Amino acid sequence: MKKSLFLYLFILAAIMNVFTYAYFTKKMASEEKKWEPKLKKANDSTLVLYNKLVDESYFSLAYNENAQEYLGSYDYRELIADVSNTIIDMNQNPKGNSLVPYDQIGDSKFIINKVKVLNHRWVIADFSDGKYWGEVLIKYFVEADNKFTFERIDSQLYQKQTSSEDE
Repeated sequence: MKKSLFLYLFILAAIMNVFTYAYFTKKMASEEKKWEPKLKKANDSTLVLYNKLVDESYFSLAYNENAQEYLGSYDYRELIADVSNTIIDMNQNPKGNSLVPYDQIGDSKFIINKVKVLNHRWVIADFSDGKYWGEVLIKYFVEADNKFTFERIDSQLYQKQTSSEDE
C-alpha cells in the first residue's frame, strides 16, 4: 500500500509539473507576442531618429570628408572650435557682433548665440538682441597664419513676435 501511495504521488507530481511547464511556456509566449509590436515600434523609432540625425549632420564639416580633405593639415575639430570661438569673441564689440548687419534696435546689441560650421567655407549663425533674432550666412577663409577672415553672404532678421508682456 505504501508503494502504491508513493506511485500515485509521483504520478500526481509529474502531471502537475507538466501542466505548470505548459502554463508558463504559453504565458511566456503570450508576453513575447504582446511586447513584439512595441519592440518593433521602438526599433523603428530608433531607426527613424538615427536617419534624421544622419540627414541633419549631412551639412556639417564633421561629416564632410571632401571638405576635411580640402583643409589639408588643419584638423577639422580644431577648425570648428577656432571658427566658432572667433565668431563668438566678436560679440565683445560694444556695438554688437560686426557679422550681424543690423544696427542696435533697442537697449541691447545684436550678438551671435550659436554657430554651425557647414563645411570648409561656410558658417551659419543665429543672432539675437533679446527681442529680435535672425540668422546670418558667413563665408570664412583660413589665412596662412591660421587667422580667419569673414565675409557675410546673407542674413535674415525675423519679425518681432508680440507677447502679453510687450503690450
